[in-house]
Parts: sequence; C-alpha cells; structure tokens
Amino acid sequence: MGSDAPVIREERDGDRDAIRAVVAAAFVGHPHSQQTEHRIVDALRAADALSLSLVAERDGAVLGHVAFSQVSIDDGSRGWYGLGPVAVAPRAQGRGIGRALIEAGLARLRALAAQGCVVVGDPGYYGRFGFRQDTGLRYPGLPPEYFMALAFAGARPSGAVTYHRAFEVA
Repeated sequence: MGSDAPVIREERDGDRDAIRAVVAAAFVGHPHSQQTEHRIVDALRAADALSLSLVAERDGAVLGHVAFSQVSIDDGSRGWYGLGPVAVAPRAQGRGIGRALIEAGLARLRALAAQGCVVVGDPGYYGRFGFRQDTGLRYPGLPPEYFMALAFAGARPSGAVTYHRAFEVA
C-alpha cells in the first residue's frame, strides 16, 4: 500500500454515514450482491451484534470497512465469528485496503481469544488469509466451496453455522 497506507482503526460514532456510503458503493453491480450489505451493518449495529467494526481511513476519509459478528454453531461451540461484509470504496479498490482490514480484524479476534472465524466468499481471495473449506462446518443453502473457516484455537467445531438475523435483511 505504500507510504500513503490508511490508518486501520475501530469505528467511531461519527463514522456511521461514511461506512454506510462506502459499503453501499462497494457492492453496486456486484453479481453476488442483493445490495443489502450496508443494511446488514446497520442492523448488526442496532442489535448490538457488531462485535468488531474497523475502518480504513486516510486524510479523514473512510475508504473501507470490515464487520465481524458472532455466529452460532449447532454443536454449541462458542467464540466463533463471521467475517463480513468487507467493503472498500470503488476509487480505492485494488490497493490492499481490504486485505489490511481483514488482517487487522483477524489479529484483533485472536487477541480477544476467539476460537475462529468463518466467511462466505471467494475461496481464491479468502484462502490468502488461511480460510479453508472445513467439512465439519456447513452453511445450509450455499455450495460448500464458498463457505470457509479459519480456526485459531480449541477443538474444531462441527455442525451448521448460523449468522445473526441481521443478515436476513431484505
């Protein structure tokens, strides 16, 4: 990213409008988006279920955002989180900002003694961070190759994963 790398920091109250705008803009025209990602972030925040919310900021402008929220696993495992959505303003894409946000978020989850993280997305992209398909975990209704896990510690969970109901926004 070079010397003009953005600062990665936790979301502040004054960031909400900028986050909403960046997340909405990042998914315009995306073939696998229903254009609800910004509403998912708002719903997670409103439900106090946004476990970790990081922004990438440069010169006072929010360029990217990543959200992490707890997930449920039907075997009762605790300490697992879902990554997403992650978004970078269209004008700033392709500069490593998404990578920096994800790496910072995963490091913070590890520091919080999280057991692991799951993600729905492109295996080629998320594989760079260590996410792999885990045959013990499943996300019903999704082809298994697009659902991946990254274990940090503890026993491997097994079962169906459920994201917070905020992900059901229409």
